[in-house]
Amino acid sequence: MNTRILNIGVVIAAAVMALPLWIFAGGSQRPKIGFAIEAMKGERWQTDLEAFQERAKSMGADVVSADAGGDDDKQFAQVKDMIKGGIDVLVLLPHDSAKASRIVDAAKAAKVKVISYDRLALNSDVDLYVSFDRNEIGTMQAQYLVERAPKGNYVLIGGSPGDEGARVIHNSQMKVLQPYVDRGDVKIVADGYIQDWLASDAYLFMLKALETANGNVAGVLAANDALAGGAIQALREHGLAGKTLVSGQDADLASVICIAQGVQSMTVYKPVTQEAERTAVEAVRLAKGEKIETTRTINNKKIDVPTILLQPVVVARGNIKETVVKDGFQTLVSINRDLPEGEKIH
Repeated sequence: MNTRILNIGVVIAAAVMALPLWIFAGGSQRPKIGFAIEAMKGERWQTDLEAFQERAKSMGADVVSADAGGDDDKQFAQVKDMIKGGIDVLVLLPHDSAKASRIVDAAKAAKVKVISYDRLALNSDVDLYVSFDRNEIGTMQAQYLVERAPKGNYVLIGGSPGDEGARVIHNSQMKVLQPYVDRGDVKIVADGYIQDWLASDAYLFMLKALETANGNVAGVLAANDALAGGAIQALREHGLAGKTLVSGQDADLASVICIAQGVQSMTVYKPVTQEAERTAVEAVRLAKGEKIETTRTINNKKIDVPTILLQPVVVARGNIKETVVKDGFQTLVSINRDLPEGEKIH
């Protein structure tokens, strides 16, 4: 009888040890969530962080964040500091998807749940992945351009080679283009990835592509708006801005202005506040030990990760007001500030 009681006591003790810290002290300790961001460059990730913090705090959680500045080792060290600080859940936006496994492993060893944010950490036991459908993004970009330029030379400017999402976008673009290539209607004159999504390197890549094609380029499939901006600068210098179709992604202010001007054809808008807020909700649920409901999984080369994918939206000149302006992501005042009267959005 005493042995049985002892065994029950051991089981109860183990169960108690597995509970998140915030449950104790009468619930006085709030759930603590770490948000590790690969690099706070550009306007995108600042928007995500602010929306995430606001939603998580409204649910009674505390948030600590860190900016790794594009350094994998620094991000690893930052996450280890978060773990020592007692986070219950790690939200990880990895700099390099392939190198992120050690970060996830460290968190899991400390019994910290992990949400892979916007980019999927590979070869690791991620608890949840929240992002936008990158296959859909690449398809939207390529379909938009090829419908308007079904023949001619194309340039593909992909994102960072260490970002698995960049490869997904590229592959989905190629699925759309391949029939046109096979028929000989489309010729891909340049195709490459740009380290860290740098606009300056995209500019140099585009200059070389224009030289290769003797300035004859019908479409540029730029994976995001930073790359699109670099390509557009090269096109401007060759008098081709507005004549060559250019895709993008993120609906950055500079690119929305370029769309209004007619020098960028489209961008893929991702309602990032929805992504950030949904992730915050799921992070708090994980911290409380609640079950996460998902309808699909994506394999990260180790496990099938429960996944939440949100729907992206095509933005072109005709629907700027109905998309990014309506959502408050950009404002008409900011878009129109430096545009001549004939190009302003009304």
